[in-house]
Amino acid sequence: MNAPPPDKPRRVNIRTEDGLQRVDVEVISHYRSDLVENVRKSGGILTVDNTTIRLAKEFGFCYGVERAIDLAYAAKRVFSDRNLYLLGEIIHNPEVNRQLDEMGIISIPVAEQAEKLKTLTPQDVVIVPAFGAETHLMDIIKERGSLVVDTTCGDVMNVWKRVRSYAKQAYTSIIHGKSSHEETRATASRALGDQGNGHYLVVLTLDDVDYVCNYIRHGGNKDEFLARFHDEAVSPGFDPDLHLERVGVANQTTMLKSETEEIQRRVRQAVLDRDGEELAVENFQVFDTICGATQERQDSLFEMLKKPMDLLLVVGGYNSSNTAHLVEIGEKELPTFFIRTSACLKSFSEIVHFDLHHKEERTSYTEKLASPEPIIIGITAGASCPNNLIEETILRVCELRGIAPERVLQQAAKAAVA
Repeated sequence: MNAPPPDKPRRVNIRTEDGLQRVDVEVISHYRSDLVENVRKSGGILTVDNTTIRLAKEFGFCYGVERAIDLAYAAKRVFSDRNLYLLGEIIHNPEVNRQLDEMGIISIPVAEQAEKLKTLTPQDVVIVPAFGAETHLMDIIKERGSLVVDTTCGDVMNVWKRVRSYAKQAYTSIIHGKSSHEETRATASRALGDQGNGHYLVVLTLDDVDYVCNYIRHGGNKDEFLARFHDEAVSPGFDPDLHLERVGVANQTTMLKSETEEIQRRVRQAVLDRDGEELAVENFQVFDTICGATQERQDSLFEMLKKPMDLLLVVGGYNSSNTAHLVEIGEKELPTFFIRTSACLKSFSEIVHFDLHHKEERTSYTEKLASPEPIIIGITAGASCPNNLIEETILRVCELRGIAPERVLQQAAKAAVA
């Protein structure tokens, strides 16, 4: 007979075992790049003949992502004789997730998680991704008695603490994020509070926020409101006439910082207009929950855009929120292409990329790479993109410009020690 389920999921701290120490070389071999490190050492600029590559000061893996990958690799070593499951994707990068799949870690798609977890045994191990997981999924794992390797990012957990505190004080959490995103779903589940009687509303765009702010100021048609914000975007039993009285703002950690700040300002002003200065202090709360790495990568791109460039390549998974926001920043200033890998650079003039506005991959044609004139190409990436993909992109750009990989590597190494 199986032992009764514990009060909490059986989390295992594999940092205390030898698994984490033994994966360093393996992880580095998969994702590290000497070329990228050398370009960074030379100020983020590499020039070979008539081609200049400019890297953002901050890009690629952040600490939270590195930690999640390290723990996943270590879990495979420590629990090599057990079934090892991953809730969805460890991060939003297809190459990293493919690597884990090849290692034998079984990814459970989001739509199948609740049912699959009900079949687990105490001998199974579940990896919780960097985004975290919804509370009802963690409850199922607890009931099954399975082990948990929790890689949830600390910044995400800080948001959870904030929305839990909102629930305790009877504030509705207005969450800036994508209602279908794993992180936002996990955060929303915490916004229900420990007693399950809290409420949340997820908003994505400034239009969404303006609609909510108008309702805060003047009220409106409840049915129309719930038709616009439904399913994953609102908590069960949400009533805008009741649950917009006291609100606290939080966000998915990977959102565009400037947009989150504007949302905070607009909601605060709406409450102020409705309640006046004295009551607004009691009925509105806010806490900045944009993660530091997301902010650093956005700020670095803004800084890079102050200098002339002909083209910007943003490398990463198409479902990566923080990467998509870098594309939004770049495309306002110059031709910007969101590419998954260097394989998207098909030829001198043909680039396969993700179109954020039409939500689809498409092919564009540009003469920039084919031009014999000197060219400056900027490259950046979100927090889920490994350096080896940046290296491959640099080498592919140079290849299309008629520059052999050996020359690129030599020039980068020489510039790094100059």
